[in-house]
Amino acid sequence: MFDVVARYERIRFPSATAFTAFMHTCLRSQVFRWSLLMAFVAVGALSAQVAPYDAPPPAAPPYYRVRYDGSTKPGELVYAVTYTLWVPPGVKTLRGVIVHQHGCGEGSCKSGQTAAYDLHWQALAKKHECALLGPSYEQPEKENCQLWCDPRNGSAKKFQQALTDLAKATQHPELETVPWALWGHSGGGTWAGSMMLMHPDRVAAAWLRSGTPKLSAATPATLPPLSIPDAALAVPAMCNLGTQEGVTVKEGRFAGVWKGNEAFFTAMRSKGGLIGVSVDPNSSHDCGNQRYLAIPWFDACLAARLPDKAGDAALRPMKQEDAHLTAVLGDAALPAAQYKGDAKTASWLPDARVAKAWTEYTKDGNVSDATPPPAPAKVQVSADGVITWDAEADFESGIAAFIIERDGKEIGRVPEKPSGSIGRPIFQKNGYSDSPSPPLAEMRYKDIGAEAGKKHSYTVRTVNSTGVSSSPSGAATP
Repeated sequence: MFDVVARYERIRFPSATAFTAFMHTCLRSQVFRWSLLMAFVAVGALSAQVAPYDAPPPAAPPYYRVRYDGSTKPGELVYAVTYTLWVPPGVKTLRGVIVHQHGCGEGSCKSGQTAAYDLHWQALAKKHECALLGPSYEQPEKENCQLWCDPRNGSAKKFQQALTDLAKATQHPELETVPWALWGHSGGGTWAGSMMLMHPDRVAAAWLRSGTPKLSAATPATLPPLSIPDAALAVPAMCNLGTQEGVTVKEGRFAGVWKGNEAFFTAMRSKGGLIGVSVDPNSSHDCGNQRYLAIPWFDACLAARLPDKAGDAALRPMKQEDAHLTAVLGDAALPAAQYKGDAKTASWLPDARVAKAWTEYTKDGNVSDATPPPAPAKVQVSADGVITWDAEADFESGIAAFIIERDGKEIGRVPEKPSGSIGRPIFQKNGYSDSPSPPLAEMRYKDIGAEAGKKHSYTVRTVNSTGVSSSPSGAATP
């Protein structure tokens, strides 16, 4: 309080005793006490207005949202949870649900509020006629993460209840039965891998970033350890982590992640499971550039596994003709028929395209892409020079920026400078848990340099995260 008063009132006290006497006088004043209370209320209200995670972005179609309070009943989820779903516009019947599951801790939980708004993950969902789901558990920072990331503690049932309720809200009844593609980070990886073991007939593929199911010890101890059913061995899975999580850096908070990944991989692969390992050479527990490998990996798995007929629940088996194998910490992948080592200790990859991306990613954390992104659409210009547009993400490399052109010449970029994203700088500013950082970036630019009285023509280009530019959009005039 001494600092606050001295800073904002510019009062100087000769001693702490003088300050104490001053405060005693103030606190005996009812007016002062009332003013102080109102000040704290005002500061709290202001903080609530500016805090970026206090509320999720709006959810008007094609976005839908359901929220459930926590429960005190045994076996039910103790934390409140919100599920936000994106449905690709125009899709008649969904073929699956892609789940982007955040990790433990309050910050990671809040990052789930924006997961369904990620343009790059939406491109994957749209290609395979899937919905994109972002859960957000309301776990306080120091509370037990296992109370949601072990699905048996109520989160599996709540997830399925959300699909039932969202099926009604979206008028897509197939949401209740279609397959799941599960991506999870940290505790979310534990959740996704556990769901794969518990519901292998529903899971098309599972990507486990820095988190795996616990097979040897239950958490909490009242639950028995999970086991590996034979059906789970047919589900393609990827253990993905940063090299600083115990691979090359053996000390630190996350040094034990590699040990858990290695144990889960060994348990699955020794039984013939379709599981691989990919190590990001640049990152620790953050997600780094993993999406540039995860999205093509899911693309290959979903193309092979999703039912031919939209709305069906039965998954197809992975074809093994195109599979590639590599040493777990190796640097080259070969067709399975050419691999000379023990196949049951080798990392499994679904096809040659993913094997190439895996080789690049594990070498320097990047995946190459020379193809241009799609051009923006629906460019509009207001009378006062505000330009807006729509754009779909480049499937391989997402969106880094937009180039704004007036009469064929560049006049600006959105964002103006590369953002401080985790991994490659991208338009939506990727966060620690692989979700857009709020507030969500807008496709909007104000032209303040146009010549008055002259009619101008505007176009927009998309630049992907490897720096490749699209062709210009259709032209628009005010």
